[in-house]
Amino acid sequence: MHAPYATMPDRSRGRQVPEEESSFRSPYQRDRDRIIHASAFRRLKHKTQVFVEHEGDNYRTRLTHSIEVGQVGRTIAGALGLNQELTEAVALAHDLGHTPFGHTGEDALHALMEPYGGFDHNAQAIRIVTRLERHYAEFDGLNLTWETLEAIAKHNGPVIEELPWALAECNAAVDLELHTHASAEAQVAALSDDIAYNNHDLHDGLRAGLFADSDIARLPLIGPCYAEVDRLYPGLDANRRRHEALRRFFGVMVGDVIDTARDLLAEAGVQSVEEVRALGRPVVKFSDPLWTDLKEIRAFLFTRMYRAPAVMEKRTKVAKVVEALFPYFLDNPLEMPERWHAEIAAATDRTVLARIVSDYIAGMTDRFALQLHERLIGKKVEV
Repeated sequence: MHAPYATMPDRSRGRQVPEEESSFRSPYQRDRDRIIHASAFRRLKHKTQVFVEHEGDNYRTRLTHSIEVGQVGRTIAGALGLNQELTEAVALAHDLGHTPFGHTGEDALHALMEPYGGFDHNAQAIRIVTRLERHYAEFDGLNLTWETLEAIAKHNGPVIEELPWALAECNAAVDLELHTHASAEAQVAALSDDIAYNNHDLHDGLRAGLFADSDIARLPLIGPCYAEVDRLYPGLDANRRRHEALRRFFGVMVGDVIDTARDLLAEAGVQSVEEVRALGRPVVKFSDPLWTDLKEIRAFLFTRMYRAPAVMEKRTKVAKVVEALFPYFLDNPLEMPERWHAEIAAATDRTVLARIVSDYIAGMTDRFALQLHERLIGKKVEV
């Protein structure tokens, strides 16, 4: 049973290229399925979350992260009476635009693209689903519904400052009303992203030996979870103890978002998705006390994991891969695969060419970028 403020498929604003609707799948199911079958989605399995993809089979990649975000999103959306299919579609698509080597690769590519309009992974996700996936006979991209495009574009909320060029291009063709908040489903997908990485980055940091259980047991929210496990299961082996504590932390975050969103939605009295968009503030968020505690956990992760010396050493190495490949292809664009040659020939200036090169590099997996660097630049980067 959907809440009145849920996004209903029979009221969708439709697709840029009209299509006959399926008799057995809703529009948002079709969006989700197209995302899952996209080439960019498959490549996420070999793209960095925090650790370079080949460092260990048990660390998260962008693909496993996206699947976890989808699971969290469906849970929260179901509890709130929202459209689970739309929420899952957005969750699975939110990282499609990520470069190889995670945020390190994005930072390097953005710096290189500065003279040509910069690079933004959220905007690149929109570019992928509207242009770069080229499999269908009648359109470029995936021809997703307006609601799914809106949700991807507003992953971080309304876009009211200068638009990234890739998002501006899409918005010129399809007005996504970027000045408003997105649907509640989109807001759930964004919070699910935070929940997933807050939880799994602790798992991965522990596995990598960057910190110990005793370190995170001193943190708010997490400490009580370890204490409860120790009370219920004294003498539990270390791995099971860790798993039980962190799954409780995970549950605390999910439960807090559900309870807080219910209160905010009731307080706002919204009766439609249009009223959610027009409200001028989010309706899906963490409670203030939990957010205060989460900021302490995030600060811990930033210092002990994202900026750990071992991680920073690898960041420096992989940034050089992107920094070498971009100028190489900008000067030798026909070295790119043949499927790019028609676009290269049609490029009217160096900015257009740079954006084509950026598309190519952003789509690379970690391993492909490393192999290409060794073959073309002549240097093997050990990471």
